[in-house]
Amino acid sequence: MTDKNSAGLNSSQAFLKRRFFVLPGLKAQLIFWPLMLFGLALDLASKSVIFSWLEQKPGNRVSIIDGFLQLVMALNDGAAFGLFSGHPYWLTVVSVIALVVIFVVFFLSGSQPKLVHVALGLFAAGVCGNLCDRIFNDGLVRDFIDVVYWPGRHWPAFNIADSLLCIGVALLIMANFFTGKSSRTRARPHK
Repeated sequence: MTDKNSAGLNSSQAFLKRRFFVLPGLKAQLIFWPLMLFGLALDLASKSVIFSWLEQKPGNRVSIIDGFLQLVMALNDGAAFGLFSGHPYWLTVVSVIALVVIFVVFFLSGSQPKLVHVALGLFAAGVCGNLCDRIFNDGLVRDFIDVVYWPGRHWPAFNIADSLLCIGVALLIMANFFTGKSSRTRARPHK
C-alpha cells in the first residue's frame, strides 16, 4: 500500500471514530448512571413501601387529595394505558430491546447536551423499573398513583417509572427543539 492510500485510509478511520464512536465524557457518565440508578431505586422502593402500606388499608386505597389524587393497588399486565394486555413475555422482550437501544444511544451520544443525557438516564430508570416488575412479579407491573381528571373519570394508574419515562420524553423533545434551533442559527451564512 502506498503512503497516499494509507494516509487516506487513516483519515477516513479518524473521521469514523470522530463521527460515530465518540463515547460520552465523564460529565455525561456522572449524569446518566446516577440518574438511572437513583430513579430505579426510587421506583422499586416506592412500589414496595406503598403496596405494603396499602395492603393494611380498607379497600387497598388511600385518598391523598379528595376527588383528585389517591393511592391504589393496581397490577397492570399491559403497557401504557393497558395496551398489549395479556402479553407479558412479549412486553418483557420489548423492554429489554428498549433498554439496549437506550444504552447504545447513550454510548454513541458523545458530546450531546446535558439535557439529552438526563433524558436518557430517566428513560433507562423507567424502563428498568417496569422491567424488574415484569421479571419478578409474574409479568405484572405495580401501579399505585390514581388521578381523577374529571369527576368519575380516572387516568390509568401509574407509578414512578412511568413518570420518569414521561419526563424523559418531554426533556428529549425540549433538547431536540433547543439544539435544533441553535444549530440552524449557527448554520446560517453571514453576509
